[in-house]
Amino acid sequence: MALLYADLDALRASAADVRIVTSDGQTIAAHSYVLASASPVLERMIDRARCRGWGAAADCTIAVLGVPSDAVLAFLHLLYSSDAAALARSRRLVAPGAEDLVAAHGPQLLALAHAYRVGWLKRAAEAAVSARWLTADRAVDMLKLARLCDAPRLYARCARLAAKDFAAVEASDGWRFARRHDPALELELLQLLEDADTRRARWARARASQEAYRQLGHAMGSLDRIFAAAGGGTDDDASSAGTCQDGDDATCQGLRLLMRHFATCARKVAPGGCARCKRMLQLFRLHASVCDRPEQDQPCRVPLCSHFTAKMQTEKADKTWRLLVKKVTRARAMAGLANRQVPEVVAMSWAKYSTSSKWARN
Repeated sequence: MALLYADLDALRASAADVRIVTSDGQTIAAHSYVLASASPVLERMIDRARCRGWGAAADCTIAVLGVPSDAVLAFLHLLYSSDAAALARSRRLVAPGAEDLVAAHGPQLLALAHAYRVGWLKRAAEAAVSARWLTADRAVDMLKLARLCDAPRLYARCARLAAKDFAAVEASDGWRFARRHDPALELELLQLLEDADTRRARWARARASQEAYRQLGHAMGSLDRIFAAAGGGTDDDASSAGTCQDGDDATCQGLRLLMRHFATCARKVAPGGCARCKRMLQLFRLHASVCDRPEQDQPCRVPLCSHFTAKMQTEKADKTWRLLVKKVTRARAMAGLANRQVPEVVAMSWAKYSTSSKWARN
């Protein structure tokens, strides 16, 4: 921070041609070429002040109102120390040493950067407010600031915090003020909370569906291993069936119990049938739908696989069943990719990329 003040103090030694007036009446000397190059809004304000005769050609006055004078001074220091090209090359939002200055005046700098269209400073102030100023008791105030300053990332962070800890937000002064004087903001926050609840419920249903498809895909693989081991399949089948026979796989145990019941149940041919037997038949049908073994040299050993395969060739399945088959097939493919052993060269490349990306973010 001392470096930033040194830059401004060094330029103050030259003749200042602009006077900045703050809300509390303080005056700060500045240079028009620095302000004009940093902000198009300040450039127009300086031109209008000179054209309307508000100041002499070498000395015009502009007002920067709405924030304390120390925030205006910090704003000017950052404008004097900015180098957009260097910051872009180094992937930094602000110059080295300026993070504390931005964090100390984050909300005020966000408002000034938005009003005077200083893009790089607006991004830095938005990040600083999200990281250091956003708490449950300030969530409503920061939400209103984000809405006024068109800061979508800060807005989303405020919404997530309100949804996560609404009890603390409801006890804040900002919430009480909004309820009394700003019903539109209160309604907007309540709508955000409702949207967050709906989104969480939708994600929970999607996760439950994915887990169900994953379990069905695992059950199809377990059927292959069970009957490959029982029928004396290939060495690979026998090795994969060993885990199932050892009793370590709960899916295999459940399938064995269900098949044992299916083999001995007398109700499966009775009117109405047996619910457990119907479930086993559905599993056999699903296996036939996702099985690729008939295209290979050895036929599939799972019971009724060829029967259901021939039946599917003559009868068109409904849309719901085709969607189920598609989801289970995709879940099996994703599980196979997840369990695949990554080559050492690829793993080293990923580690190197992750390290370089982390360094770049910091």
